[in-house]
Amino acid sequence: MHSRLAEAKTLLSRLVAFDSVSNRSNLPVIELIESCLASHGVASRRAPNAAGDKAAILATVGPRVDGGVVLSGHTDVVPIAGQAWSSDPFSLREKDGLLYARGACDMKGFDACVLAMVPALRAAALKRPVHIVLSYDEETTCLGSGEVIAWFGKDEPRPAAAIVGEPTMMAVADAHKSVASIRTTVIGREAHSALPHLGASAVAVAADIVSEIGRLAREYEKGPLDPRFTPPYSTLHVGVIQGGTARNILARECAFQWEFRGLPGMPTASALAEVEAFIDAVALPRLRRFVSDPTIATTLEVDVPPLAAEPGSPAETLALRLAGSNGAIAVSYATESGHFQAAGVPTVVCGPGSIDQAHKPDEFVAEAQLVACLEFLDRLALELAR
Repeated sequence: MHSRLAEAKTLLSRLVAFDSVSNRSNLPVIELIESCLASHGVASRRAPNAAGDKAAILATVGPRVDGGVVLSGHTDVVPIAGQAWSSDPFSLREKDGLLYARGACDMKGFDACVLAMVPALRAAALKRPVHIVLSYDEETTCLGSGEVIAWFGKDEPRPAAAIVGEPTMMAVADAHKSVASIRTTVIGREAHSALPHLGASAVAVAADIVSEIGRLAREYEKGPLDPRFTPPYSTLHVGVIQGGTARNILARECAFQWEFRGLPGMPTASALAEVEAFIDAVALPRLRRFVSDPTIATTLEVDVPPLAAEPGSPAETLALRLAGSNGAIAVSYATESGHFQAAGVPTVVCGPGSIDQAHKPDEFVAEAQLVACLEFLDRLALELAR
């Protein structure tokens, strides 16, 4: 077993004890992390959100020079509401080499490994630094790391590579899809359901648009295709629909939330344009039969960029060497990696645990995966000390 494993498990136990679901403040977690770093003589810097109830954190271990490596994680987790857990989701439970808790896999296991390695990094006489970035709101917007990323190359040293520790079973992922969260609201006119010609049902028109999104989703299945991804095509999905007041009233308003997950090279704007073309050509004219000034508003709420493969990049080359692997994979979920890449920092995804366990009841990370992550970080320390 790794010499830092016990410390990593202790830290993981402390990290998962915080209910840091994205709709809550993450400041208690940040305070714990700051205390942990300070106990090893490492200063840190906060990047608070506008409301002041959340913050990302940056800590640098080693010399303040260009050419270091970012280790990036997030502190928020997804909700537990409606999930049937076998034990308290905010209390680490260990059984048969598996560590159970909300966030154990996604992604406080990686955070704990990085923090556990701080003493070893401090003792390694690094010639290039390790930058630890821990963010907020990754599970909702992926925007919590933005301010810290903007610091690099300005008042903070410019890194040569970033490794985002989302769960990949310690495989190196050099590409992932984008994800956009979109909301469409239809305003119609209320009327008695026995006299539908006097009104315009927002639910009926919204259903037409949802049906069109389903049709487009089936079209995307035909291509473009990239066999590196599962599934190998871009996807559209409607997740929430809300509308109407009663069975016998034509609905005045209906809103639905949908998402687009695009292959690298498939911009969100292309999917939006196709849906909006249907709205203009079909949905709005249907409303205009009964309403003189109908409203159908579509809002792009979140647009997380993809991570595009950059074969031979400094990040890929380094991570493959540290992982002892000959090739990179692609993943279909989105991460903060695209923001690092957009800022000019070569980036890959590599972290402990399986995405198959994320967001589920009885989420877990295997102890063996924490060991593999700690060994990866050992090799990183040696690399940066040369």
